[in-house]
Amino acid sequence: MSTDSEDPGVYLLPIAVDYGGRELTITPTAVETDRGLALIDVGPPGAVDGLRTHLRQLGFELEDVWCVLVTHHDGDHVGGLAELLEHTDAIVATHPHEAPYVRGERAPVKGDADDYRSVGVDLELVDGARLSTVAGPMEIVETPGHSPGHVSVHFSDHDLLLAGDALVADGSAPLSGPKPEFTPEMERAAESVGRLADLDVEQVICFHGGYVEADDERIAEIHAELHE
Repeated sequence: MSTDSEDPGVYLLPIAVDYGGRELTITPTAVETDRGLALIDVGPPGAVDGLRTHLRQLGFELEDVWCVLVTHHDGDHVGGLAELLEHTDAIVATHPHEAPYVRGERAPVKGDADDYRSVGVDLELVDGARLSTVAGPMEIVETPGHSPGHVSVHFSDHDLLLAGDALVADGSAPLSGPKPEFTPEMERAAESVGRLADLDVEQVICFHGGYVEADDERIAEIHAELHE
């Protein structure tokens, strides 16, 4: 996905990384705004070099990132955040329930405190908060369950959902619900999938699995499957 008439200014940045002794392909996403780039998630320690390479291929630098939105505090999403902030003075935004973990005031719900260096949080965003972007309004959708304050992001102008880990696309099905082994509160996570099914969606970006052409009907099916 790149800047064009369908999805202006939304860039997938897939990176292969080693995390916890296994190789993962993760998908941070950059979005153009009038102030520069907003980056949704960073990746684990060591991801910054891959981000830099992707951004340079798109004509940007790390310094163009003015905002990092943290969907949640798992180490594979924020482990590289402290290193990224050595290259840019970007503000860090996350949900109020995630902020204490990102700041290091609480131990991570999963993993341990050694998974990442804590950083400050400049902006706490709740359900319905919007950021103006080249792709239209980027709206925060609270999707707890995978973590206490997990958020997803919806671009209503393009029926585009950035699901974070509320949905995954790296399994046998093109799009699935959150992985139970990494989701402490599956009931809440299932409710969150129901919230996503209520949105107008034609395309989904998952942090694990990347871009999928899937709509809100498929998300509703996943919601039903989680309640079986």
